[in-house]
Amino acid sequence: MARSTATVPAAKLRRIALESQGLLRTAAFGRGRNATRKAIETLGYVQIDTISVVARAHHHVLHSRVPNYQPDHLNRLQRDGLIFEYWYHAAAYLPMRDYRFALPRMEAMRAGTERWIRSRDGKLMAEVLARVAAEGPLMSRDFEAPASGDPGWWNWKPTKQALEQLFMQGDLMVLGRDGFQKSYDLRERVLPEGTDTRMPDDREMACYLLKTMLRAHGFITPKEVTHLRRGREIRSALKTVLDESVAQGTLIEIRQPCGALAYVDPERLESRAPAAGARAHLLSPFDNLVIHRDRVQSVFGFDYQIECYVNEKQRRFGYYSLPIVYRDTLVGRADCKAHRQSGCFEIRNLHFEENTAVRDDGFFEAIAEAFHRYAAFNDCDQIRLTRATPPTDGQTLERALAAR
Repeated sequence: MARSTATVPAAKLRRIALESQGLLRTAAFGRGRNATRKAIETLGYVQIDTISVVARAHHHVLHSRVPNYQPDHLNRLQRDGLIFEYWYHAAAYLPMRDYRFALPRMEAMRAGTERWIRSRDGKLMAEVLARVAAEGPLMSRDFEAPASGDPGWWNWKPTKQALEQLFMQGDLMVLGRDGFQKSYDLRERVLPEGTDTRMPDDREMACYLLKTMLRAHGFITPKEVTHLRRGREIRSALKTVLDESVAQGTLIEIRQPCGALAYVDPERLESRAPAAGARAHLLSPFDNLVIHRDRVQSVFGFDYQIECYVNEKQRRFGYYSLPIVYRDTLVGRADCKAHRQSGCFEIRNLHFEENTAVRDDGFFEAIAEAFHRYAAFNDCDQIRLTRATPPTDGQTLERALAAR
């Protein structure tokens, strides 16, 4: 089959991406705990992050897609054996059906070809594992030293490292969380009966990554599929699978507006995505839609960086700026902080892009509704706007916020 390298307009690619991500339609995955499971299975993973100036990333990503999402959905799905916690390109919740594809990293951690802890204490790890086996699920705080007396082996930092190493090499699994504290138990007591534990070869891994990314994003580049995956073998296997898929007609090659080569299912390219309604979303900086910066720049024309890792004096938009989607466009970003004790959600720095073409009559009303929705999710009943660029847009949004 001849290869098609036609350039696809950005507007078409934006719709494909947003529809694949479950952000184009209200309740695309349904509602409730089952919708949370469907969202994770469609996205392939949901990244876990510790930053809590607003709701943590994993909760935020799911809140953006499941209208009545509740944080306890994750613990319940985990305890029911439908999802598990491990590593994708970062710490994440993953579908249990994909467990076998975590095995190569676990084996590499066990063998030491990939490192999690620089210097492993084998004796301590054996003692920690034996204690979990004897006592059942334990958290790192269960190993803390008593208020008085010699802490011995149970000094918090070494035992935390031992728990994490045992987790990363697959001897322990996370059963759930209390706040942000993990509860660890033996793999054989957590892993559901019948779970596929066959070690995938390079081709199987390439097929899994490709299928996952196509399902979650609609179209992909090889760089995105192998993001942070080490080794030539996986890239070579992916190239073979892509070449075969193009030859068979199950995928076609396209060009993004920036000229980058991408792959897409021809049926998805030919089908019409639903209309982008007058609805806005505030996204997590770790949202699956924006995690690949080159893609966001090419398709959405949005130059995005998480500035919490940038020196304060060099930040342009703020510590933790949330991308704002309106209809099918990234229209701005808002650096926010939830003051939960006072119930105030502060928009510390609001910046709108210069894409005024999307500012129809519903623009500010939809964005105000998104802020109210997200503030409520952060247990805040007030919203305060501190700074906006341009200031006139801030004033307009303040009026829309007050009108709700």
